[in-house]
Amino acid sequence: MSNEILNSLLKEYAQKKLKAELDLEKRKQDLYEKNPRLMKIEEELNNFAISTAKSILNNGSSSLKDLEEKINNLKREKLEILNSLHLDINYLKPFYSCPICQDTGYIMTDNYKTQMCSCLKQKLLNYSFNKSNMSNLDKENFDTFNENIFSDEVDVSKYKFNISPRKNIINIKNKCIEFVENFDDFNQKNLLFIGNTGLGKTFMSNCIAKELLKKGKTVLYQTAPVLLESVIDYKMSKQKNPADNINKSILETDLLIIDDLGTESLNSMKLSELFTILNTRILNINNKPTKTIISTNLNINDIFNNYEERIGSRIAGYYDIYYFFGEDLRFKK
Repeated sequence: MSNEILNSLLKEYAQKKLKAELDLEKRKQDLYEKNPRLMKIEEELNNFAISTAKSILNNGSSSLKDLEEKINNLKREKLEILNSLHLDINYLKPFYSCPICQDTGYIMTDNYKTQMCSCLKQKLLNYSFNKSNMSNLDKENFDTFNENIFSDEVDVSKYKFNISPRKNIINIKNKCIEFVENFDDFNQKNLLFIGNTGLGKTFMSNCIAKELLKKGKTVLYQTAPVLLESVIDYKMSKQKNPADNINKSILETDLLIIDDLGTESLNSMKLSELFTILNTRILNINNKPTKTIISTNLNINDIFNNYEERIGSRIAGYYDIYYFFGEDLRFKK
């Protein structure tokens, strides 16, 4: 199935790349018709590029300096014309959906090896595993975060905290922004979101996912029951397609969001798989930071009681814990 999806995505990429380049030619044509001097500058720059290459081959250092000066003058004139038209220099470049791979789906590493771009990896994750879990990122992100829907009333007897729900969520938001900014720091801890349903845990996870996707990171978002069932189903399957290896995806994705921990039916196999997932990602065995966000209705004592000691200790030791409290926000929408 994943091979079919990959082939389909690569066709989509080829179409997007072609469209971006055809759109560029159309922009150039329209621009040059109105500003013939720009086209003349482009032609001269192309000619000078050939002359520069010949000069380098012929060791003509003095002529090379003259060429470089002429090229710089043309570039300045080109920029001045574009500025006068209120256009950016990038206007004369293709508008690729992904500037990293230029809509090819693949990039060249420092070792001159080809590898899949993060944008294509993310699309494969979305097709195979994320399904509709991250369909609300355009609605649920830091830009749409509204602190005013949280109460500013301090009620220690009700919430067990001496700050208001609003102050608390603002603190959490700021810490989540720090998490995004320090994501590549191996010392940055993972996140554990604790609280009842409807208090903003999923919203905050989506905020982080949105920002990291913008940074070119891969994000896998799944509920604990589906995540663990999928790993076990794959491992027990007799016909394994390497392209469908959810276990590899879970261990290697930059950010793994495990939602609804505690709603899965537990057994020894699931406990073992959960420990492997958490421990492997903590160890960063792929020589890159891999972070995890866990969202749950359980408190930390429940986690120790319901799961193995080694799972509880990994979470307590390697996760920053944030409590969400207040009124159910679903009734305020």
